[in-house]
Amino acid sequence: MNFKEIIHILQLDQRTIATMESCTGGGVVNAITNMEGASEVLKFSAVTYSNEYKIKMGVPKEVIDKYTVYSMETAIEMSKAISSFANSNFGVGITGKLNKSDPHNPSGDDSTVYICIYDRDQNKFYKEKMTVNKESRALNKEDIIDKIITMLRDILK
Repeated sequence: MNFKEIIHILQLDQRTIATMESCTGGGVVNAITNMEGASEVLKFSAVTYSNEYKIKMGVPKEVIDKYTVYSMETAIEMSKAISSFANSNFGVGITGKLNKSDPHNPSGDDSTVYICIYDRDQNKFYKEKMTVNKESRALNKEDIIDKIITMLRDILK
């Protein structure tokens, strides 16, 4: 699967997207920019691997402190913050762990990823929690990207 269909629909609807990624490390925006027409729909992308930069990009510190950086609440705030920052119709927020512990943020399951897509026009959040279980980070990232493509296809129908 790829973002070709998503980009086409966004172009037709004259809508835009922005991403704030953590565990995927820019994999989602890379998949988007591999497609023709990406420059017409992609407003902005940020890779916020650290809590510090999630907060600088608009995720409330109180949310991270209360729910941890690895939570649906943080993914929700990431999606909303990036949509607002970029003035985009859709914001995608992704946080979680890819089968590896994080000594800086020890709480949370080491194989759970939280995805949220914010539709600013409808003020609606689409949320998915998924378990990653592949041996390599690259394969886990591919699974996450596929899930986001599926989510966006369902949202844009």
